[in-house]
Amino acid sequence: MHGVDRVLKAKISKLLEFFPAVALLGPRQCGKTTLAHEISTSFERDSIYLDLENVTDNTKLDDCVGYLSPLEEKLVIMDEIQNRPGLFPEIRGLIDDGRRRGIKSGRFLFLGSASYELLRQSGESLAGRIAYLELTPFRLNELSAEKLDTLWIRGGFPDSFLAPTEEMSREWRRNFIDTYLARDLGLLNRVGPLPAMRDLMHMLAHLHGQVLNIARLVESHEFSRAAINGYLDLFEQTFVTRRLQPYFVNVGKRLTKRPKIYFRDTGLLHQLLGIPDEDTLRGHPARGSSWEGFVIEEIISLMPNWEPFFYRTSHGAELDLVMVKGDRRLAFEIKVSTAPSLTKGFHQARKDIQPEQIFVVSRTNETWTSAEEVIHTNISALPEILSQLAAD
Repeated sequence: MHGVDRVLKAKISKLLEFFPAVALLGPRQCGKTTLAHEISTSFERDSIYLDLENVTDNTKLDDCVGYLSPLEEKLVIMDEIQNRPGLFPEIRGLIDDGRRRGIKSGRFLFLGSASYELLRQSGESLAGRIAYLELTPFRLNELSAEKLDTLWIRGGFPDSFLAPTEEMSREWRRNFIDTYLARDLGLLNRVGPLPAMRDLMHMLAHLHGQVLNIARLVESHEFSRAAINGYLDLFEQTFVTRRLQPYFVNVGKRLTKRPKIYFRDTGLLHQLLGIPDEDTLRGHPARGSSWEGFVIEEIISLMPNWEPFFYRTSHGAELDLVMVKGDRRLAFEIKVSTAPSLTKGFHQARKDIQPEQIFVVSRTNETWTSAEEVIHTNISALPEILSQLAAD
């Protein structure tokens, strides 16, 4: 137990009261198993936990129906469910059989660390029977505001964030990256030569916050364009990177069409860039892009039903983040300084996309609105500010 109250805990419990199955997706080591055990202790039924990377637990499901049928009164938690894709059609039968006898909810809690695989495998088999949620590493609204810089430097993976020293935090992250490349991707049968994979991740870290240039990556690696695109898909599907897509509006201008690349956890980013502590980050050229990615992930986590984009034209109009839901648009410019200045490109981008509200998120200590109706605020104030907007 790490002592941090996860925001999704109550929502997962509520979904289990309605859906027969809930899938909790997220990167390895982000706290899914810990959260599942916490939920099971307060759930109205008894529970049983199966780790599908454990040979004994995995073998129990060779006769899935025979093993699970007597457990229909219990909550069955299956960890790393993507390792057994063949289970889903049989689980569908168990769910439907239970429904006929009045057991309609709270049957299964699936934990998975490969989003695309889990969605693809369960999409058809459990349609209408399953709800999906994503658990991220720690976010600031789960911690105190005083932990902001620690969260930014170390990232939100529990073992990194809670490590007793900076050195131990870095050691954990170094081992996480090595294990991810050598073992986790290998389990998905999608791994290339380890040194080349590590080099690719390091180069992506140097491109963090930039428009993605595949040709540049091809020139610097032994991988083909197709292979690099495949690895980019894999890094994204396993929650390590995010490709932020450009937002298109009919403004008669030439718009950027390629996505930006971000590491979703700044602790991993700093490890790959060789940034050991806050002092080093303060003078590092990646400080601004690191802060930008950090804030973007915080905003996206606060607005789970909105789609994220960035906006850029060839003439310099640009906004770091545009959150879209139907016809609604909120725009964000992200600055690492405490007193940011706004460029002509910012105002032009605002005119182009006409968001209902526009924010400048910086390291200021206050929230205020300018004469131009630009809301200047800090990251700690965002949960309160966005909660009502996201819910409308």
